[in-house]
Amino acid sequence: MSTRIAFLKGHGTQNDFVIVPDPENVIDLPPAAAAALCDRRAGIGGDGLLHVVRSAAHPEARGMAAEAEWFMDYRNGDGSVAEMCGNGVRVFARYLQRAGYVTEGDLAVATRGGVKTVHIAKTVSDSGSAEGDITVGMGRALLPEGDVVVSVDGRSWPARNVNMGNPHAVAFVADLADAGDLHSPPPYEPATAYPDGVNVEFVVDRGPHHVAMRVHERGSGETRSCGTGACAVAVATARRDGADPSVTGTPATYTVDVPGGSLVITERLDGEIEMTGPAVIVAEGEFDAGWLEGVLA
Repeated sequence: MSTRIAFLKGHGTQNDFVIVPDPENVIDLPPAAAAALCDRRAGIGGDGLLHVVRSAAHPEARGMAAEAEWFMDYRNGDGSVAEMCGNGVRVFARYLQRAGYVTEGDLAVATRGGVKTVHIAKTVSDSGSAEGDITVGMGRALLPEGDVVVSVDGRSWPARNVNMGNPHAVAFVADLADAGDLHSPPPYEPATAYPDGVNVEFVVDRGPHHVAMRVHERGSGETRSCGTGACAVAVATARRDGADPSVTGTPATYTVDVPGGSLVITERLDGEIEMTGPAVIVAEGEFDAGWLEGVLA
């Protein structure tokens, strides 16, 4: 007799995710299972998988259970584990709200990149569904020393090395088309800068404190949006513009356009970065555990 496993589908600025609620961590989701669920032709389809687990029930999150009840066990679309996903955190919080585990206001979410603070705005549509933006405290950016260069089709650009709990290389270009198709990871030098791979953002200016980006996400290819990438871009742009809040004494806020929408990023005086944007649950259903077992056999 087959077992039905619940799932939902959601997105944040069109960075989309398969959501698997599993509070007690009883569903086995090895990398191949996550990849199968994220497959857009043979599975449900998504840029990544949000495995929703109580922190106390997951060995990687038990140490954070006192601070955050819920752990975002995040996987890239290829099944690999990632430290953080900014759009994913917003969608994760929206799911918790939809399921009745939390209400509007503040909550903490445990991730492999540490505990993140989330604020759910109190906005409800005429139909009664939860709407409105969600703000995530993304922590501080680290700016490792050393020059980095990224390349596409024989052309190269200097890139700013920014770590948002996961690694990013931010390159400013004249046209977003310069990034090529972004199906494959853009080569970078030196290889030692990113031993576990990197997310690469290509950025153009749109106006004062307003930029646009395309991104190759490590393990997922080009995606419609990347939350940590947008934060990395805002930080890199602020440094380029001489708008480092620790120097100017003024918070730096940038609008970052992504192919799937826009995100607003603010770097506060204390270095903490806040990301604000939408999060939408679009569907829910069930998949057959027998199908997944067959895929993994």
